[in-house]
Amino acid sequence: MAPGNQPGQPDTVISIPAVDADPTRPPCAYARLRIEQPIVKARLPNGETGWLLSRYADVRAAFADPRLVRPLLSAWPVHEGTQPPQCLPTFLEMNGEHHNRVLRTVLPLFGRRHLQRMIPRIQTMVEQLIDNMEASGETADLVTSFAEPLPLQVLCDTIGLPHIDRDVYLPHTLTLLSAAGRPQDEVLAALYALQDYASQLIDHKEREGGDDYICLLLRESRRAGGELTRDDVVSFVVTMLMAGYKTNIQHTSNALLALLTHPEQLRHLRENPEKIDNAVEELLRYVPLMNAINILVASEDFTLHGQRIHAGDAVLPVIASANHDPAIFINPGNLDLTRTPNPHVAFGHGPHRCTGAHLTRLQLTVALRVLFERLPGLELSEPAHTLTWDDSTPLRAPARLPVRWGTASQTLGRGM
Repeated sequence: MAPGNQPGQPDTVISIPAVDADPTRPPCAYARLRIEQPIVKARLPNGETGWLLSRYADVRAAFADPRLVRPLLSAWPVHEGTQPPQCLPTFLEMNGEHHNRVLRTVLPLFGRRHLQRMIPRIQTMVEQLIDNMEASGETADLVTSFAEPLPLQVLCDTIGLPHIDRDVYLPHTLTLLSAAGRPQDEVLAALYALQDYASQLIDHKEREGGDDYICLLLRESRRAGGELTRDDVVSFVVTMLMAGYKTNIQHTSNALLALLTHPEQLRHLRENPEKIDNAVEELLRYVPLMNAINILVASEDFTLHGQRIHAGDAVLPVIASANHDPAIFINPGNLDLTRTPNPHVAFGHGPHRCTGAHLTRLQLTVALRVLFERLPGLELSEPAHTLTWDDSTPLRAPARLPVRWGTASQTLGRGM
């Protein structure tokens, strides 16, 4: 039996590992947990507890295990004697046939082939953001001028969200992303607000029409024999706001910081632009983005590493730890843009693997390629250790990335 809580002994309850002095890496406590306590009871910021999984094999298996289901944001944690409020499930929370029915319709919209049409549009967005940076001088904050606006522009263009409404829906989105550390009434208020907004937006789309994803799904919901309902389209809007905005800002910011602090790796990428797909996969694995907690709930009793998990227990697979497990990745603490194979679980695994994974990859690929082609002399203008970090949600990333490039650097040629 692997080390961990011994049957018959009181459960050890740990805190979720905190960020270390170097916030560019996942908490080093996971290294010890993977060896000594691959499954251990941990306390979430909201006071609830769950079984934390730190090994790659266990994390990957948990996401695919039919005995572990996504709980509803509106109904977890379950308090005895209380009736869960009625809320529409997001795609992340759908299970069984409902999930399969919706996925059959939505997944093709996010396939590689369908998304190819987005490449010129994303490139235009990236070029415009760089034009704006250059027009302002030879220095910029890459977070506010590049990493923040790009994902929202891509999301609005693809899904059909009005960019002008961002001050309405984004605050509620950020509340839901930090749900594990907030009172349930705050989470419910944000969820209801987003669902109301999505429903009103759909009313408008029904009147005005269009060719964005919301309109495509609306037409499917009205088609005789279609597999979607109008409520499913509402859930789609809420899901895309939760999964497609802040996480992509954080992915982009962390990837940029990783490259700017590993000049030899950035040089390799500039000299071998055809390897950018490998580079993107390694950046998705390497960055410490997903110290955020994924919550699954056991639907029946079972045993893992000698520890009895009971129906109703929360199970917490930690992607940040899995992606740095030396049992799978050689020298996992090193950024290696040539790493292959690279079976990271940045997008989860199994039936609830992130639907927008290809869109995230595409966005990051175009952003990096164009940025370093246009600004070959790009570098940090302050030491990395002085950077401040965004702690507004568990998805940690630099709050600012001050950079410079200089006119002289523009003569270095187009390296990518």
